[in-house]
Amino acid sequence: MINNETSADEKLAEEVTEDFLQRQEERRFIERGWQLNMNFVGGNQYCGINSAGEIYEEDKKYYWQSRRVFNHIAATVDTRCSKLGRIRPSLAVRAASAEESDKHSASLASAILSAVFEDGDLDGVISEASVWSETCGTAFYKVVWDADAGSAVGVAADGKGIKQGGVKVFAVSPFEIYPYSLTEQSLYAQPSIIHAKAMSVQDIYSAYGVKLAGRDIEEFSHSGGDMPGIKSVRHGYELVIERYERPTADRPDGRLTVVAGGVLLFDGSLPYINGENGERIYPFIKQCALPLAGNFFGPSVVDRLIPLQRAYNAVKNRKHEFLNRISMGTVAVEDGSVDVDELIEDGLTPGKIIVYRQGGKPPEMLTLGSVPAEFSEEEQSLLTEFSKVSGTGELSENADSFSGITSATGLQLVLEQDEIRMDYAYSQIKSAVKNIGRQILRLYRQFATDLRLLKFAQNDTLSLYYFKGSDISSDDVVLEADAEVNLSPAQKRTVIYEMFDRGLFSDENGKTPVSVKNKVLELLGYEGFAGARDLAELNRARAGEENLKMKSGSADVKDYDDHETHIAEHIAFLLTENPSAETEKRICAHIDMHKSKIEN
Repeated sequence: MINNETSADEKLAEEVTEDFLQRQEERRFIERGWQLNMNFVGGNQYCGINSAGEIYEEDKKYYWQSRRVFNHIAATVDTRCSKLGRIRPSLAVRAASAEESDKHSASLASAILSAVFEDGDLDGVISEASVWSETCGTAFYKVVWDADAGSAVGVAADGKGIKQGGVKVFAVSPFEIYPYSLTEQSLYAQPSIIHAKAMSVQDIYSAYGVKLAGRDIEEFSHSGGDMPGIKSVRHGYELVIERYERPTADRPDGRLTVVAGGVLLFDGSLPYINGENGERIYPFIKQCALPLAGNFFGPSVVDRLIPLQRAYNAVKNRKHEFLNRISMGTVAVEDGSVDVDELIEDGLTPGKIIVYRQGGKPPEMLTLGSVPAEFSEEEQSLLTEFSKVSGTGELSENADSFSGITSATGLQLVLEQDEIRMDYAYSQIKSAVKNIGRQILRLYRQFATDLRLLKFAQNDTLSLYYFKGSDISSDDVVLEADAEVNLSPAQKRTVIYEMFDRGLFSDENGKTPVSVKNKVLELLGYEGFAGARDLAELNRARAGEENLKMKSGSADVKDYDDHETHIAEHIAFLLTENPSAETEKRICAHIDMHKSKIEN
């Protein structure tokens, strides 16, 4: 029986490995395109892909040819990544209903997202993924539950600490993701997804309890530590192949199979209930730089810029060669009239005495004229094409392009047109962040079974939440209003000032509530001044806690309560919650106590 099981495990490991090798071969040309893009971004721009699908170094046609690199691709990628860096959506969770408990749950879920985004440095993760998507066209996020994260809650029998666990979000390069079909655009419509990554044998043993011998793995360098295009070798590593299969009728919970070094490390259901309606889906989220129908991997702006970069390098180098001929000169000599070897070695240095054969013709400089105007025209034309093709716009490259515009409205229209080519990349980041937020909440709902404490700082106030996963009733993640607008900091401040001048932040008495004032100061970048306490908001929050408390017991009325605010919140609770008769009786009695305090 043991032999049969061992044989079955070996067959499964072999089948997964063969599946991976087949997918690797199918997308080989796509991967070489990514490597070519990385070479061009890194400055190695005299290379190409041959008919065999391998990257080769282009040779000079003549030994004297200039092959300098004038890297506009790197500058373009920097500009696009800087613009994408402004898009950091703030997430909020919409309550499942108007009931007070659902509102409290939505507030808790929003606090969880804010805490995870802050502790997990999601801004850095999004920036890393954006660099991958801009360079290669596609990037991925992986959202997992890390049992070793969070604060310690106990000690296991083997002496190791037991921690609460938490969600981790990683940026994953496209080199590590192998889809079932290269023509299926949707990630979750893929029958299976393979995530292959090199891991040290120590990490494999820690994660799966299996000791492997390890080997030297040669891979294309993805990091800035090595020059682009150079192979890097990792010693004592093994390639870990994770194959995720989506749920089917035979396997309603899907399947995850992990193989490394021909050994089966794990085989079971998909680990996370991270889909809609309690379904299990892949723990990955895709982000593309540009749209391309019918392709799983999206194109990159670098793909479109490479022909322009080749042409620009050629024009600049030929122009410099022409300038060198003009400045250094081309000498014509009569055969046998001078020592040619000496002339080749020293050239026509200033003050040089040239001895030539008596009766012969002395050397003379050939007149080559000036640099043709076509060089400058073609150079400028290519620079204009760089802006058009990249979508960065002329305003990012040249401020003189709008120097004649004096109207503020006209300038705003020009700015909007300048950004319109970036809208797809903006929307991809927003969609990815929303999906990340949903998966984070679903993982907490699945794994946070014990009571835990969440510390959340907002407006210089530290809030404490005790919660369990079952308290998260909604994962309807939405973007806050200020995150929907792709504005620069100066533009955001202008919009806020206009809203303030038009009274949109004022209450029915014409005054600006303290909570709104603090939020405005925070958006303007002056959080240090947003320290004032909003007593009305604090009273509303306390009244909400009392409403929940009175579902099962009584609540005291304090002399320092804002009784009118409390009464309004309690009546709103009665009108929206439809509480039981006992709860309604307790709340009505509580309201009478507030009224008596007002009369006295």
